[in-house]
Amino acid sequence: MLTTIGFDADDTLWQNESFFRLTQGRFAQLLADHADPAHLAERLEAAERRNLGHYGFGVKGFTLSMIETAIEVTDARVPARIIADLVAAGREMLEHPIQLLPHVRATVTALAADYRVVLITKGDLLDQERKLAQSGLGDLFDGVEIVSHKTAASYGAIFARHGTGADQAMMVGNSLKSDVIPALEAGAWGVHVPHGLTWALEAADPPDGHGRFHVLTDLGGLPALVDSLKPARNG
Repeated sequence: MLTTIGFDADDTLWQNESFFRLTQGRFAQLLADHADPAHLAERLEAAERRNLGHYGFGVKGFTLSMIETAIEVTDARVPARIIADLVAAGREMLEHPIQLLPHVRATVTALAADYRVVLITKGDLLDQERKLAQSGLGDLFDGVEIVSHKTAASYGAIFARHGTGADQAMMVGNSLKSDVIPALEAGAWGVHVPHGLTWALEAADPPDGHGRFHVLTDLGGLPALVDSLKPARNG
């Protein structure tokens, strides 16, 4: 019996990756005299992978990784003006207005009437709090969890704390790696709502054949899916 529904935030409730892609395009333009875009993208991805354990997820870590990559590809000769531009680009990302994805407000509002709904996101604490406040969705959630990593253990603890356990919970998100697979491992339902843009570090193979795995084209189909999971009435 489903009692609790967890929602991812970035690229599930509101746009996020598109702003990273725009900034990465600006990064490529700034370093065009030092590296071609494809090579620069590879170096930046490698830096992000190295730095996750130090900086975590989010804009600040991304900005530091861009600066580190700029230093590397220029053999430490990157002009100070480029560093300044990268810092400014990161600050602009932290100030960007929130853009909700389709059907988000109506879906969360409808499900909040009958279920415990919890926001479960990872990233920079201040930035995620800012985005939630600007989204206007904050009052709809029974709980908010901003975590460093999404694992089966963290989902188990969150759904025990805010609900009736992972076996009676559902996690909804755009990332198979972070939102769906570890939630399934914890015993919950996992609902994948793909976004048009996915960060390379969030890529994973779908758990096809898992009885609790579902895919939706957008959040508008979630209430019907939840309703279909209700136990049938006898008689």
